[in-house]
Parts: sequence; structure tokens; C-alpha cells
Amino acid sequence: MDTILSLAPQNVWKHFYSLTQIPRPSGHLEKVQAFLLEFGKSVGVETFQDEVGNIIYRKPATPGMENRKGVILQAHMDMVPQKNNDTVHNFETDPIQTYIDGEWVKAKGTTLGADNGMGVAAIMAVMEDKTLVHGPLEALITSDEETGMYGAFGLKPGTVNGEILLNLDSEDEGELYIGCAGGEDLTATLSYKEEETDPEDVALKVTLKGLRGGHSGLEINEGRANANKLMARFVNQVIAFDEACLVSWNGGNMRNAIPRECEVVITVPAEEEADVLEFVKDCETLWNEEYQVHETPITFSAERVELPKMMVPAEIRDNLVDAIYACQNGVLRMIPTIPDTVETSSNLAIVNIGGGKAEIKILSRSSRDSMKDYLNTSLESCFAMAGMQVVRSGGYSGWEPNVNSPILKAMKESYKEQFGNEPAVKVIHAGLECGIIGAVMPGLDMISFGPTLRSPHSPDERCLIPTVSKFYDFLTATLANTPVKE
Repeated sequence: MDTILSLAPQNVWKHFYSLTQIPRPSGHLEKVQAFLLEFGKSVGVETFQDEVGNIIYRKPATPGMENRKGVILQAHMDMVPQKNNDTVHNFETDPIQTYIDGEWVKAKGTTLGADNGMGVAAIMAVMEDKTLVHGPLEALITSDEETGMYGAFGLKPGTVNGEILLNLDSEDEGELYIGCAGGEDLTATLSYKEEETDPEDVALKVTLKGLRGGHSGLEINEGRANANKLMARFVNQVIAFDEACLVSWNGGNMRNAIPRECEVVITVPAEEEADVLEFVKDCETLWNEEYQVHETPITFSAERVELPKMMVPAEIRDNLVDAIYACQNGVLRMIPTIPDTVETSSNLAIVNIGGGKAEIKILSRSSRDSMKDYLNTSLESCFAMAGMQVVRSGGYSGWEPNVNSPILKAMKESYKEQFGNEPAVKVIHAGLECGIIGAVMPGLDMISFGPTLRSPHSPDERCLIPTVSKFYDFLTATLANTPVKE
């Protein structure tokens, strides 16, 4: 597990390793907050925690650099707690088990936490190193980014005071992000009175798993399957052709992760059981053919279980299944002026039905507020027609790009000088905290960058080892070449 301690740069990897040993799932950050507070004090930088749980460090300029613009290094402390179905792991108590696979660092059956542990580790390395050259430095390590950016939303003016913000939370080395998508959560709910099941029916638990899942913004355009949408295809057909009734539906568990698994319990007349079981096999074969480029293998299975006493009434069942089937999911539109970049998308993230209650959660994203509102209204209409109450929450605007940014100019020149080629300049289809922080601190000059990660928010999350050195070298060079105050 500790072989990552031998990787370069050791001052970054040692701090990342220490973070893997401290539980830090979103919503359970007390241990990592205490750790970060103690670390800041131990390396002699000003350290405090604000009222929403953000950790702030302040480090004075090195001699001769006092006239440079102040820089805020920003990352988030929490990680997405996702694990494979057969992995035994408690994210609130257990350390992450890391290992090296070729050029990648991975975790055993869980998310790795490189999103955004690598950014936090780089901040820790900068704060600890007394040999670096830099102007006035602050660090803002935010809380609960993954569940709603609560740390960024709760930031008060004056907590940090720099003129430049370097967000260390993007996932392709060699790319500088100068804008991001805004987002909004939609939650559709319905209470219903259950009906008794037919005692002559049999019950089947139908399980879909093996999907890749992934980040619902960064990987929404990669053609990956959504477990809830696939299950809707199956349930729709067995209702229509096999007299199936719905008892329960549980799919997905994170608002910002493409759902990887789904389980439903249905009842069918005994004489239809064989037909349903055969259809399960047919679906598994079909879906593996349809998604052979993106998903291999998909596992779809059914087993008989004890007949439950209650189920979803037929009319409610049909309305819910129709709404899930019809719900917009995936990419809606690309940015017209940047055709290879997603502008607007949605992720049908979580479906929970059973026990007299139905709840469906969707995360929508767009870099254009008007398109985000159009998408949200269409989603709201879809579930309202099913008789559900829809609530929008956690909305935030995107980060408008500034191609004339002074720090962007300096970083492009620095990158080319270090590595011989210019970095790509992009807008990211994800909810970076820059837009929220920028609203609190108007006029901030902001850039987001980081090492290369793949499949964040899933147990396939991994970090490309050689890019960590390039990322950190670029960060320290940037700090040594920040613009002079005007």
C-alpha cells in the first residue's frame, strides 16, 4: 500500500498517502479538518478554519517577492465514496488501499480520492517547502465540494484576499481551464399508498451491474450507459408483455456520478417467469452489443425472492416508469463555438422507489444559463406529468472565460518554456468552485489545472504518475513568475 511513497515528487506523494489514511468522504470531514489544521501549524504557516469548515493557510512572500500579486491555491478536501459491490469498505473509518499498476496509481475496489487529494497534497508541499520562491500565498481548502460545493458557497468576503486563484482540481495535465459549467440539482418526489401483491405471483430481484459509471460532467459525452435508463427499458417491456408489477427500484447513489448499478424487485404471474428470465438474458446480450465499445462486460441477472406483501399501484407504477424512460439523460447540446466541448447535459443519477415513496435525483449542467434553465424546465415538466413534486436546489452559474487573463498569459509562456509546447486552453464541463468563489470575490484572475486523472467518482479512478511531477513543477514555476502588482 505504501509503495506510492517512493514516487516522484516525493514531497507531493507523501502528503497524498497521508490523505489516503484519513477518512474524508463528503459530509464526514472532521478527521481530515483536524489533520489539516495540525499540519498547517506544524509547518509554521498561519492556519485557521472558517465557519463552514474550510481550511485556510497564509504564507508570506519570500524576500524580494513582496510586490507580486497575491495567489490563492485552492482545492477541496472531500472525496466521493464509491466502491464496487463486492468490496468491503467503510469510507468513514477505513483508509484507502492504493497500489501501482504500470504508470497509474489506483485503489483496491474504491475511489482513489485523487480528486481532489492531489490538489490538497500539492498545497501541503508548497506550504511545507521553505526553498520555494513565491509572492504572498494563501490556500483555501474547501469542504463538501462533491455534495453541493457547500464550502465555496459559504465562503465569506475577506476570508482570503489574493488577486489570483489557482484551482488545482482539473484532470488533464497540459490543459488550462478558464471557464466551467454551472449546475443545478432537481429532486422529484411522490408519496403513494401501496397495494397488496397477488399471492399467486412470484417475485424476482433483477440486478444490473458492471457499468463503468464515472464523472457526470467530464465523462458524460463518452457514451457510457446509465444504469437507471437501461433498467427502464427492461421494466417497461415486462410491464407491457409479462404483466409485471413493481415493488421497488434502487439505482445510483451519487448525484454527480453516472449510475453504475441498479436493482429492482418485480412480481409476475408464475407462468410468465420463464419468459422474463429469458428476456433478462436477451437484454444482457443486447446491451453488451450496444455498448461493447464503452462497457464490457455488463452483467444483468434475475433471481426469485420471497414475495413481498406490498407493491406500487399500477397507475403510479406506469407514470413513474414512463417518466424515467422519457427523462433527458446525457448530452443535450455542444458549445456552438467550441464543437468538441459539451455545453448542456443531465445525469439521471438516483432513483429510489418503494415503501410508499418515490424519489428521483438529477444533476443538470450548462455553461449557458439560458440552456440550463431550458433543460431544467423540460425535466421538471417530465416528472410533473407523472404527478411528482419537483424541487430545484443548489443552482450555481458557470465561470465565464477570460482569454485576456494576465495569469493565463504568464502560465502559457511558463509552460512552453518548461516543456517545449503550449498548453491547451479549455472550458470544462464540470462544476468547478471557481465560479462560486469568483462571485464572492469579483475580479479574481482564475485558472484551473492539475495532473491527469481518469474515471473520478468511480472505483476505476486512477492518477497518471508521470503527470504529477509535471503538474507540481509547473505550479512552483507559476508561483515564481506571478505578475507584479499594478
